[in-house]
Amino acid sequence: MTDDDHATPTEHVALADLEDRPHAQVFDGEPRTVRLALEAGEGVASHRHPDRRIVLHVLEGRLAVTLGDDEHVVERGELLQFDGRRSVAPEALEDSVAVIVLAPRVA
Repeated sequence: MTDDDHATPTEHVALADLEDRPHAQVFDGEPRTVRLALEAGEGVASHRHPDRRIVLHVLEGRLAVTLGDDEHVVERGELLQFDGRRSVAPEALEDSVAVIVLAPRVA
């Protein structure tokens, strides 16, 4: 048996081709990967992902990301990593696109 016998298929996606808004699932399976596209002033209501560790990478624009009582401004090219047990509410300070990776929490 070779390593290729257990490999997952390679997937290649262009974010610009994803149509769902504000969230578009990038790939099937784990880790869950989502493209978030928000217009200036648009946001996502506070929510949690309790079984996940999350990495948010802003590709375009600027987001204000509220985590519990803390607010982080994340600009183009910056990344934010946080525990999905914290409540999160992103809001676009300008038209923005981000990729979010929601990795399963390892016990």
